[in-house]
Amino acid sequence: MALAVQNRLRELAIKFRPIKPRSPHLNGKVERTQKTDLEEFYSLVNLKSLDLPQQLQQWQDYYNRQQRHCSLHNQTPWQKWQLLTASTPTREQVRAAYDPSKERIRCSDYLLDMTAR
Repeated sequence: MALAVQNRLRELAIKFRPIKPRSPHLNGKVERTQKTDLEEFYSLVNLKSLDLPQQLQQWQDYYNRQQRHCSLHNQTPWQKWQLLTASTPTREQVRAAYDPSKERIRCSDYLLDMTAR
């Protein structure tokens, strides 16, 4: 499974960079968004509701297009995305710059992987 995932990432010109185990500071964005989801979405909805997909879509629209975020200097994620679009490389530019021969298959054991490097 892990090999298949890494090969697929290489096909898509995506660099695979696993984080070191027990390094929550490197995983802060994921942890923060999970906390926000729990506090602002899941606590307010019935997960067995038939209109859960619609509720999720409404919440995502609100969160990304209307709710301002301190971490984005009081901008919405949508506003920040629009600002970054001009400086973000296109898929074609990324593929042209990506060299799969410089990538290697990584071992799931972090310490072993570091020694193999």
